[in-house]
Amino acid sequence: MVEDIELLKEEVKEKVSEKRFAHSIGVMNMCEKLAKQYGADEKKAKLIGIVHDIAKEMSDEEMLEYVRKNKIAITETEKQIPQILHGKIAADMCKKKYDFDDEMCEAIAYHTTGKENMTLLQKVLFVGDKIDETRTYDSAKELRNIAFQSLDEAIIKNIDETLKINIERKSLIVEESIKARNYLLKNS
Repeated sequence: MVEDIELLKEEVKEKVSEKRFAHSIGVMNMCEKLAKQYGADEKKAKLIGIVHDIAKEMSDEEMLEYVRKNKIAITETEKQIPQILHGKIAADMCKKKYDFDDEMCEAIAYHTTGKENMTLLQKVLFVGDKIDETRTYDSAKELRNIAFQSLDEAIIKNIDETLKINIERKSLIVEESIKARNYLLKNS
C-alpha cells in the first residue's frame, strides 16, 4: 500500500483544481483530527482524506465511461446522477494504483452518500468531507461541533439536511443515504 502522503498530495494536485486541492488538504487534516478523537487509524484516515475526490472533476461522460470500462456496478440512480460516481471511481483508482485495502476503498466509494453499517474509518471520511475548514455552508460550524461529540449524530444531521435540499429541488435521493440514516437511527 502506498503510504507516502507527499506523493499522494502531488498526484492529487495534478488531477484537480486549486479549490478542490485545498478541500482535499482540508479533508485530510479533518480526517486526522477525527481519527485521533475516535481512535481510528490516523495514517489511513489521512490517506483516504487526500485522495477521496481524485475523480471529482471528471465529466459525467468520463465517469460513465470509466465505470463501464472498469465494470464498476452502479445503481439506476447513480446513472441519473453521474457526479456521485466520483467516489466509486476514486476507490477503484486507489485500489489499482495505490493498493489501498478494502475498508479504505469502501470509505472513498461511499464518502458522498454514506452506507449502511459504516466502519469507524468510513464514518471519519464521510464526516471529514462535510466539515473541513473549506466548507462554508450555513450549518458547517454546527456540524463541526456535533462531529466531535458524535460521528453518528453528525452523519444523521448531514443526511437530513441533504434530504431536505434534494426534496426542495425535486432531485433524486440516493438510496444508500436512506439506508445509512435508517441504520444509524436503529443502532445508535
